[in-house]
Amino acid sequence: MAKKTAVELIALQCSECKRRNYTTSKNRKNIQGKLELMKYCSFDRKHTLHKETKIK
Repeated sequence: MAKKTAVELIALQCSECKRRNYTTSKNRKNIQGKLELMKYCSFDRKHTLHKETKIK
């Protein structure tokens, strides 16, 4: 069985168009809960809230 690490890969999904525009890594020891960032959505052509989701 694989060993769990503190860093995991996540995707950031736009809250308006529901597309996964960004991928990033998150350190579970430093950041508790879901990550939410204001990022630029090229499909909506504006800054929108992007929330953390799992990478498929």
